Amino acid sequence: MRSDLKYENVHQGHVTETLMRFLKAREWDPSKAHKMLVDCLNWRVQNEIGNILSKPIVPPDLYRAIRDSQLIGVSGYTRECLPVFAIGVGLSTFDKASVHYYVQSHIQINEYRDRVILPSASKKHGRPITTCIKILDMTGLKLSALNQIKLLTIISSIDDLNYPERTNTYFIVNVPYIFSACWKVVKPLLQERTRKKVQVLPGCGRDQLLNIMDYQSLPHFCRKEGSGSSKHSENGSENCYSLDHPFHQELYNYIKQQARLREAVEPIKQGSFHVDFPEPPDEDAEIAKTIESELQEFENGRDH
Repeated sequence: MRSDLKYENVHQGHVTETLMRFLKAREWDPSKAHKMLVDCLNWRVQNEIGNILSKPIVPPDLYRAIRDSQLIGVSGYTRECLPVFAIGVGLSTFDKASVHYYVQSHIQINEYRDRVILPSASKKHGRPITTCIKILDMTGLKLSALNQIKLLTIISSIDDLNYPERTNTYFIVNVPYIFSACWKVVKPLLQERTRKKVQVLPGCGRDQLLNIMDYQSLPHFCRKEGSGSSKHSENGSENCYSLDHPFHQELYNYIKQQARLREAVEPIKQGSFHVDFPEPPDEDAEIAKTIESELQEFENGRDH
């Protein structure tokens, strides 16, 4: 297994750290961790995940529409050299393409992180860097988020089952009341290991985040109190969600370059890259159900 190219795409030379991630995700049970790793490798083979970084989403206008409706980017690095991923939970609409395109885009960013960003950071700093931090911006979170729970559960399940323990800490910022109401009921459902990773910060979280990163690495929505997370409030090079941001330009150019290398063998086809959706783990399904009922209660209470 260790000599298999499919496995090399997972461990990127850091075999021990990879095995530790799978063990940690299965509460240090070796047989469960082994099954999880084998299932992950089978999923990668069956869905040709090794080729996903040579499958650009085309035409470019469609990719731009996906970037404008699935808000994610990399704003910089912490002082410990961990990549900082910013995610616009509240303002992501997921309404410009099919579910398959959004899943493809999400997996491409995961694979680019694991095969390019983390190995480059490890090489630069001379030590294994195998995790990142995520800053979740809740600006604009509305009851209509209920419509996206199914897609978000699919994405969350793919991450839980195939990219375990890649996130050190989740920082949640710009929190509206509706999130606080859901968080109270969701928090007890999370495993303790996950719960410990989540920190809800006051306001835009700027002051707390400056303890672990420089100002230049803050996402645009954390730079000043009250700045919010408007998709269009900053120019493209500042707004890490934008296709014009250096991170997305590098990612898209990398995928197009990989596609050119494969073109001699296999012409690029339009259409999304279909990936089998896993059944969500019981924990994810329970959380989705709880959020759904909590939002319904919130909406009913507001109507009276």
